[in-house]
Amino acid sequence: MNTGELVDLGQQLRVDSVRASTAAGSGHPTSSMSAADLMAVLLANHLRYDFERPAHPGNDRFVLSKGHASPLLYSAYKAAGAIDDEELLTFRKLGSRLEGHPTPQRLPWVETATGSLGQGLPVGVGIALAGKRLDHTDYRVWVLCGDSEMAEGSVWEAAEHAGYEHLDNLVVIVDVNRLGQRGPTRHGHDIEAYARRFHAFDWHTIEVDGHDVDAVDRAYGEALSTRGQPTAIIARTLKGKGVEAVENREGQHGKPLPEAEDAIEELGGRRDVRVRVHEPEDAPAPQPAGTGRVELPRYEVGDEVATRNAFGEALTALGTARGDVVALDGEVGDSTRAEFFAKEHPERYFECYIAEQQMVAAAVGLAARGRVPFATTFAAFLTRAYDFVRMASISGSGINLVGSHAGVAIGQDGPSQMGLEDLAMMRAIHGSTVLYPCDANQAAHLVAEMAALEGIRYLRTSRGESKVIYGPEEEFPVGGSKVLRSSDQDRLTVVAAGVTLYEALAAADTLAAEGIPVRVIDLYSVKPVDRETLRRAAEDTGCLLTVEDHRREGGIGDAVADAFGDGAPVPRLVRLAVGTMPGSATPAEELEAAGIDAASVAAAGRLLVEQAIVP
Repeated sequence: MNTGELVDLGQQLRVDSVRASTAAGSGHPTSSMSAADLMAVLLANHLRYDFERPAHPGNDRFVLSKGHASPLLYSAYKAAGAIDDEELLTFRKLGSRLEGHPTPQRLPWVETATGSLGQGLPVGVGIALAGKRLDHTDYRVWVLCGDSEMAEGSVWEAAEHAGYEHLDNLVVIVDVNRLGQRGPTRHGHDIEAYARRFHAFDWHTIEVDGHDVDAVDRAYGEALSTRGQPTAIIARTLKGKGVEAVENREGQHGKPLPEAEDAIEELGGRRDVRVRVHEPEDAPAPQPAGTGRVELPRYEVGDEVATRNAFGEALTALGTARGDVVALDGEVGDSTRAEFFAKEHPERYFECYIAEQQMVAAAVGLAARGRVPFATTFAAFLTRAYDFVRMASISGSGINLVGSHAGVAIGQDGPSQMGLEDLAMMRAIHGSTVLYPCDANQAAHLVAEMAALEGIRYLRTSRGESKVIYGPEEEFPVGGSKVLRSSDQDRLTVVAAGVTLYEALAAADTLAAEGIPVRVIDLYSVKPVDRETLRRAAEDTGCLLTVEDHRREGGIGDAVADAFGDGAPVPRLVRLAVGTMPGSATPAEELEAAGIDAASVAAAGRLLVEQAIVP
């Protein structure tokens, strides 16, 4: 398009953003209006995209990081012919695909859910990594950010990682409109401040008037010709551009325009410009190589093997069988054992350093490009990236997360390294799967199971060695459990997983010697939970005792209680969990101090059985 046509398209995008927000009675038209010229030039002159084939391997990828500016995105879709005017006006209404913040669950052209600011660029880095290192195609990744989100630390994790990886297929466009939700942003219209920061992370930077369509057009062309560096286009814009009543004025964020018809007239009235978006170049669909047959590691009963070791060996075997499996780590691969995968499949291993937000975001980006990512770090450190996990679920992203060094059982490292909240936070994620193996064969099989699942999958692994109690041929379906001790005379059921399963078995042996037969359930699938087995145990024994190396809230105890939440008879239920603030001690001392060792389980079991006896 020429200059006049681009100006006209920008005005159309503003008008349609106003119309959509007015029809909804809510939304963010002023945030959309500031970036309208930036979007117009990109859509008409530089984006290569086939809206009929959103999975086309040659398509450029666009991420609207400032997701509240969704009216602008939907107006662009209308200009490209992907949606019609009738659908545009369903914005934010029940049943509409055009949500307040865009999600790929509803629209096939959306790469990732946005709305929690500071996440679009980190995910864009993941998509760009896929293009550069795996797909080997020349598609571009365009990310439109707002200036407010530049305050988020995750943006700068992404900026540093992109510069380090020389992602010259990545372009970020920063819409510097000066105004945030409650007032001016930190740097206002000082676009040089943003440029200096990106330049420090080895980005090529371009400062531009975001309403000069010719200057924007040249900036995009310069970005496309830049080699060896990602490009940041820092664009000075005006919030509410084109309507005097709201332009560059505070207090107008997140509100429909007060006099919409007057505003539309001021913008030149309704238009119906249609854009013929450039077609992508032909590109072959990625064909990841693999043997197709998973040869999982095998461990002999009685061996002493840490589940983290079994995870690393199983992931490596899975990577040999499936070329779509990739691994990411937060600079602890020697501890998580992700390094086993790195040694065998270095081209599919992504070191994210100690930047857990970027690690999870990159996993989301890689999943968007058809990969099956396994992202690993200490369970405790995944808490830093929890919002990214939450947003990944909203995206419908399929990612595998593995948290090692869980619980007080890690011993002397102390509480800062002990994952004690991870089961709770992962269980709370919509549609998630939460698995906690106790031995090496179980861990290996669950790694293979995870890769075939949808949604967010979490595997909790342990630092210390544990005795192998299951044979290599044993199966562990997700949603199942294993009953390891059982008789018709059982008076108590102990439910455990991971390290506390061994404490439960030892306690069961102690109580059996005292004439108290105990059923023991290995609840390796914490979500979904095996309701049928738990209910049967409750009917047979009347008493349930859970024991876990985790905080009381949200872990195994709550998972067991939930099995009786639909009106089923509730048994006597006692929960043993970590209720203290641990210090540094040996693993055995830690378990004892937390009251989750075999002696504590036996003591609680005796008391529970005594209280259950009716005089």
